[in-house]
Amino acid sequence: MLTYPQIDPVALQIGPVAIHWYGLTYVVAFGLFMLLARLRLRHPPFAGITGPGAWRFKDVEDLLFFGVLGVIIGGRLGYVLFYKPLYYLGNPLEVLAVWKGGMSFHGGLLGVIASQWWFARSRGKPVWQVLDLVAPCVPLGLASGRVGNFINGELWGRLADPALPWGMVFPHSGTMAPRHPSQIYQFLLEGVLLFIVLWLFARRPRPQAQVSAAFLIGYGVLRFVAEYFREPDAFLGTLSLGLSMGQWLCVPMVAAGIALWVWSLRQPVPKAAV
Repeated sequence: MLTYPQIDPVALQIGPVAIHWYGLTYVVAFGLFMLLARLRLRHPPFAGITGPGAWRFKDVEDLLFFGVLGVIIGGRLGYVLFYKPLYYLGNPLEVLAVWKGGMSFHGGLLGVIASQWWFARSRGKPVWQVLDLVAPCVPLGLASGRVGNFINGELWGRLADPALPWGMVFPHSGTMAPRHPSQIYQFLLEGVLLFIVLWLFARRPRPQAQVSAAFLIGYGVLRFVAEYFREPDAFLGTLSLGLSMGQWLCVPMVAAGIALWVWSLRQPVPKAAV
């Protein structure tokens, strides 16, 4: 049985200015996206596109800018609407208090999709081409965020068998019983494993939208599994069928991914990739 090491969430304090580890994990996530997206431009079909539709490194910078807006706005609104709608209905100004925490991955995903759709429309690029470029570049950023959750000692797991070698005591949970380090599980599953699978899958020519479909299905399934080891939010608990809110939000995500995959099977492989 292990004990949470009580890591100081503040990485650097300069007078009244505090730089938190969690904020730094976002910086790492954005940096990883820049690196991976540039590498993706060397893969088909992007490397084979010429003329007005050709991709440039400047496009990656703009993708990141739009994506950051989507993550912040979508993530916050998703948390407000999915997790605490009644609270924020009575305290509307609290919606803007992002420094108090409260972000939803599924809301952030919708925000990113909307922002990338806007980018594609504004640049005259096919929407699915943009989303297929972005999808494999996301998981390692999610992994970085889970490291931030672990450092903060938040989103701990459910109670574990005391005999579990990596069971961990999180004092912030209010009990000294061992728990699953679910942040690490999610780091490995939704982050590292999903990245490896998507990156290898996307290196070969695929019909449009198929890489995006693989992301939706892969993340949805892995997050659904990880939620069995993660303690549900105290103010929600488990919902119908004993599932958490995170699991219920994964259900339409996987369904949409399957539908998108079926649709993609009817699409031709991009000519530039042949």
